[in-house]
Amino acid sequence: MLDKNGIAKRIAKEIKDGYYVNLGIGIPTLVANYIPEGINVVLQSENGLLGMGPFPFEGEEDPDLINAGKQTITTLAGSSIFDSAMSFGMIRAQKIDLTILGAMEVSENGDIANWKIPGKMVKGMGGAMDLVASAKNIIVAMQHINKAGESKLLPNCTLPLTGVKCIKKVVTELAVLDILPEGGFRLLERAPGVSVDFIKQSTLGKLYADDNVPEMVLD
Repeated sequence: MLDKNGIAKRIAKEIKDGYYVNLGIGIPTLVANYIPEGINVVLQSENGLLGMGPFPFEGEEDPDLINAGKQTITTLAGSSIFDSAMSFGMIRAQKIDLTILGAMEVSENGDIANWKIPGKMVKGMGGAMDLVASAKNIIVAMQHINKAGESKLLPNCTLPLTGVKCIKKVVTELAVLDILPEGGFRLLERAPGVSVDFIKQSTLGKLYADDNVPEMVLD
């Protein structure tokens, strides 16, 4: 199985040259550390930054430079800082080519739940609702199974929804999966050493898999 950095490293391979990319809170922020060499991308943070770089080394943090998850970050040459109203204007005007979000649950129809667990205190939905309503392409970085060993890829989400039929691809510690237009997860790649049978057992939603599913290539 992959760890969180492995998930981020695999998702970084989905980024194309020239993309403007929004990184959500959690695992997606790690993607900034794994942008492939020779790929020119602009990372956006919804609190008002274009040109986000990798995380700073310990002792080199600037407390005035943070991402939407309140983590200290770095900026690259040519970066731009502005207010959140302009940032959400970019998102709502579909200026972002790819959005990478975390999730608590994803359904076989591409629904996403990623902002609230009933009964637990939350600060609010944040920018997730705008992102799922406006993004051209959304990839989810998430755990396939929870701490109890239960699937988080479901026929229908059980938690409050953030967006409906908006997710295109999911990358987990076990697999890379597309969501088909007619519904259902299609297994594209499996994590090194993980069997197709185990992925099937770990997925409650409808899953389609070929006989020979390749392992992920991370390096």
